Amino acid sequence: MTTRDGGVSAAPYNALNLGYATKDLPASVAQNEQLVAGELGVPAADIRWAYQVHGNDVRHAESLPVNEPLGATAVTGDALVSHTPGLVCGVKVADCMPVLFAAIDGSVVAAAHAGWRGLSSGVLERTVKECQVAPPLLVAWLGPCIGPQSFEVGEDVRDAFVRHDPAAAPHFTSRTEPGKFLCDLWAIARQRLIACGVTNIVVSELCTYSRPDLFFSHRRDGVTGRMAAFVWIDHA
Repeated sequence: MTTRDGGVSAAPYNALNLGYATKDLPASVAQNEQLVAGELGVPAADIRWAYQVHGNDVRHAESLPVNEPLGATAVTGDALVSHTPGLVCGVKVADCMPVLFAAIDGSVVAAAHAGWRGLSSGVLERTVKECQVAPPLLVAWLGPCIGPQSFEVGEDVRDAFVRHDPAAAPHFTSRTEPGKFLCDLWAIARQRLIACGVTNIVVSELCTYSRPDLFFSHRRDGVTGRMAAFVWIDHA
């Protein structure tokens, strides 16, 4: 996963902004993407993206167009799955949680964009299903996102999760203001993954909101850039 460091974008997108949907200069974003591809050691054209809409649609990397122009695609989706060595699955975030998956035998990888809307509508469960391996054979990494001490939500968000599973209620801490809660996205994601059979889970525990030195945060800054998380099957 990238941080905000190391790129060419000017403030408020400084510096490694990978979001073409922002008002940053497209040429700067393209240069940043080339820099990241170089650091990853993969051709930029082998990175696959979908246009993220905070939903639960899962795309297979093999069906997506070549990454040209860089990072620009009209294909919507919030998770990518790859069974093909060399095809890189990428998701972009700025408080939402990136979730990366890999089969322990290296046969499949996946990347999901899990904000509260996608998480509540089942994007992780659908991604696990599309991996087409037994869930206990998957490893899941829950990346940096807005943390449980910073993510204040309303009753609508809490209800979206509790309706699905009342056991989600403990992951919302009441605030002094009525109808406001602090939400633990990592705990909810972990709960939902375990429910569908994925038990090998690693949590980053890095909060995007509280680390302006390291991460972009839409909730904190409003106008800001985007990080990205990547996973792929190596040719070797």
